[in-house]
Amino acid sequence: MQDPFALDGPRLPARSGKARSLVILLHGLGSDGNDLIGLAPYWAPGLPDTAFVSPNAPFPCDMAPYGYQWFSLQDRSPNRILAGVQAAAPILDAFITQELERHGLDESRLALAGFSQGCMMSLFVAPRREKPVAQVLGYSGRLIGADLLKAEARSKPPVLLVHGTADEMVPFDSLAASEAGLKAAGIPVETLARPGLAHSIDERGLQEGGKRLARVFGHDSLNEIKP
Repeated sequence: MQDPFALDGPRLPARSGKARSLVILLHGLGSDGNDLIGLAPYWAPGLPDTAFVSPNAPFPCDMAPYGYQWFSLQDRSPNRILAGVQAAAPILDAFITQELERHGLDESRLALAGFSQGCMMSLFVAPRREKPVAQVLGYSGRLIGADLLKAEARSKPPVLLVHGTADEMVPFDSLAASEAGLKAAGIPVETLARPGLAHSIDERGLQEGGKRLARVFGHDSLNEIKP
């Protein structure tokens, strides 16, 4: 019987025909994999050996008649959100392992890029894997379970957090709080504040994310990252 929580979603194969690195894109509440796979064509020209996959989150969105969610936000109390993230984490973790095996890669050739809830899942799951992924790109999200991270972290992947100062969904002060929580656990983190940006990803955020991907995947020319 097929696992009802097995993840899948749209893909963009490596332009070279052989994937030597992988980016997993994780969408936000009420969306689906078709949303964030739209980032792949922006980064792909400078990453010819990189494959992209954007899975649908495991649960139907309970706040809209369409889309998916990683966890419910009907109850926004910290304990309920943490419980939701903890429940979804093994599902995402298994998908990461499956995708690495599919492409014959290890964590050193993997990046996670998440938006909103997808950012929250990336920041929770990546440090709890035994081996560090090459890069985490977190857009408009926040660190869930910060007080648990130091004790539970098994690896310390580099993180870039990007957040708009006018975010109406996930408050901008989440950026500083997330940075502090990651640093307290010894995880290297860079941040980028985007003045006037609402709950979205802008071109500057994409450019900075692309630079990190080019760096960790061994593409020296950062100018290759362009639309």
